[in-house]
Amino acid sequence: MHDTPPAGQHPLYVTQPDLPPLADFVASLEQIWDSKFLTNGGRFHQQLEAALCDYLGVEHVALFNNGTTALLTALQALGIEGEVITTPYSFVATSHALLWNRLQPVFADIDPLTFNLDPDRIEAAITPRTTAIMPVHCYGTPCDVERIGAIARKHGLKVIYDAAHAFGVRQDGRSILRHGDLSVLSFHATKVFTTFEGGAIVCHDAATKARIDQLKNFGIVDETTVVAAGINGKMNEVSAAFGLLQLGRVDAALARRREVAARYRRLLAGVKGITPPAEPGHEANHGYFPILVGSSYPLDRDTLFQRLREHGIVARRYFHPLISAFPMYRDLPSAAPENLPQAARVASQVICLPIFPALADEDIARIAGLIASA
Repeated sequence: MHDTPPAGQHPLYVTQPDLPPLADFVASLEQIWDSKFLTNGGRFHQQLEAALCDYLGVEHVALFNNGTTALLTALQALGIEGEVITTPYSFVATSHALLWNRLQPVFADIDPLTFNLDPDRIEAAITPRTTAIMPVHCYGTPCDVERIGAIARKHGLKVIYDAAHAFGVRQDGRSILRHGDLSVLSFHATKVFTTFEGGAIVCHDAATKARIDQLKNFGIVDETTVVAAGINGKMNEVSAAFGLLQLGRVDAALARRREVAARYRRLLAGVKGITPPAEPGHEANHGYFPILVGSSYPLDRDTLFQRLREHGIVARRYFHPLISAFPMYRDLPSAAPENLPQAARVASQVICLPIFPALADEDIARIAGLIASA
C-alpha cells in the first residue's frame, strides 16, 4: 500500500473537510476565550443544536463529542437488551457499540443495489431474543425505511438508524432522520458536515432528548442528583463553533459534491466492468462515490486499488473486510460467509473514489482516466 504520491504530486484522499476561513474561526475562538465557557452546553453548543434542528428539519438534536459515543448512548437511552440485527457492511463503530453495551450483533445480508440491510433478511433473522434493528444508511442511500418500520411494529422492535453518512439526506422532501426511534449522526472530519470530531442523536420528543442529555453528562440531573450511569459525551464549545461555521457553507459544499459525482458518472459510464453508483432517486449528500470492479474489468479490485495509490490517489476499500470477518465477530453464527453472500461480493469489489468540494475537475479526469486506461 503506497500512501506517498510520486514526487511533485499531492495525494488525493477519499474525502477532505471543507474548511471555513481561518479569520472566522479565530473570531469564534476569541468569543469562547472571552466567555471562559469551554464546554458543558455553552452558547455555541445551544446555538448549533437549534440550527441543526432547523436545517435538518427534525424536532430534537443532542450533540455529542463523536458519533461512536452517540451510538453507545442511543442504545442505552432505549434500554436495548439481547440481540440486535445489523449489517456486516459498515464501519466497525456500528457493531462495536453493540458489544460495548453487552448486546449480541446478528448480521443480516444486504441489498446488492443499495448496499443497505435487506428487509427480507432482517425478518428472517428475528428470534425471541431480538429487541432492536440497527440499520445503516450506507453512503447516505436511504434504507427501505417503510418496510423496516413495518417489520419493527409487527415484532415489537426498536429501530436505531446509524445515519453517520446521511447528513442532509432527504426522501420525498423530508429528512431521512425522521425515521426510526433514534438516528445517530457523525460529524467526523471525513463527513460532509464536520465539527472536527462530533456526532448527534436525533429524536422525536422532549422527554427522550432530556434522557439523552442526562446520559451524555454522567447521568447528572443537578449538582446533587445522579440518576444513571452515564458517560462524558458532551461536545465542547470549540467544536460547536466550528460546526456553526460549517453549517453556513454546507449547501455550497453539497452542490459541488453533486457536480463531482455527476462528472465521475459521465467519465466512467463507458468503462466495461466498472459500475458507478446509480443516479440517486432521493436528495443525496454525495458523501462517498463507490464503484464496483467486476470480473469483466481487466484488473481485479485490489490491483486497481494499488494502481490508484501508486499515482497518489488515496482511494479506500469501504467496506473491506466485512465487520463479520473481524476476530471479535467471526465466530457468531450470523457471521458465516454463506449467510452474507451479497455483502461479501460487494466488499470484494468496492473502491470509494475521492470526492470533496475542493476536488478539481482535472483531478477527476485524471482519476477516471487511470481507471479507463487499464
